[in-house]
Amino acid sequence: MGLITSSIGQGLLWALLGLGLYLSFRILNVTDMTVEGTFPLGAATAVSLITHGVNPLLASLVACLAGALAGLITGLLTTKGKIPSLLAGILTMTAAYSVNLRIMGNKSNLSLMGKTTLFSNAFLKQLPQYFDSVVLGLIVIAIVTGLIVLFLNTEYGQAFIATGDNPAMARSMGIATNKMVIFGLMLSNGLVGLCGALVAQSNGYADINMGIGTIVIALASIIIGEVAFGELTLGQRLVAVTLGSIIYRLILLAVLQLGFSANDLNLISSIVLALCMMLPQLDKILNLKKPILKGVATHD
Repeated sequence: MGLITSSIGQGLLWALLGLGLYLSFRILNVTDMTVEGTFPLGAATAVSLITHGVNPLLASLVACLAGALAGLITGLLTTKGKIPSLLAGILTMTAAYSVNLRIMGNKSNLSLMGKTTLFSNAFLKQLPQYFDSVVLGLIVIAIVTGLIVLFLNTEYGQAFIATGDNPAMARSMGIATNKMVIFGLMLSNGLVGLCGALVAQSNGYADINMGIGTIVIALASIIIGEVAFGELTLGQRLVAVTLGSIIYRLILLAVLQLGFSANDLNLISSIVLALCMMLPQLDKILNLKKPILKGVATHD
């Protein structure tokens, strides 16, 4: 039971990563590799600040801003520099590696042992083992999801959605699509940076290589949520991403219980994601039930 609780807690914390990528990948329709550098950037920023005595909540917010700054750079390279978004994200991700080393004092790993984190809260420490990440994850996800839904229902949010749906039409309506792309990448990577900060505090350390494979984890959360729950409203899809993140963690737990090594997690993640994305083709071959597959290939 403890392992299941831990997996649910990790799924809730990592769901921020999926939500961040959902904004850029699904709504804005931009392929952004920046997240692989933004995630460790958020972790490095938060852990470094906490080790220097900064309040963990403030450190987490600064990590979010650091992620948004990385998104801003990618956005400017894409819109002003006319560099394809995929390549712009890779450039920012590569640069972030050196920045992260600088932030952590040229160390590849920085520990939080003996330091106060968000998980040091008196209320959370009174909870049963592993329930602290579940409670904190639920609080953060509820707040973030609610704010995203509110934003997307504003006039500016509708313009944001229109930019991803049809940029040419959006421009004809007077929407500054370049600004929307920049803002979207900042918002997306800000959430990823916050996710890195929370995961680092949960794990008790920040590592320079902890961003490897995060793009696959985020995509798995999105795809699994779409496959499992089918056609949903936009707000419901955000919830589905969180549930997809939890399901993904439970799948990893089940695989590990079968005797696989933790070193195989990236391989397993890629296989799970590939299978989910191939479901439409498998449906044609195996005649799987249609309701399960609704919305798999749908783009907002």
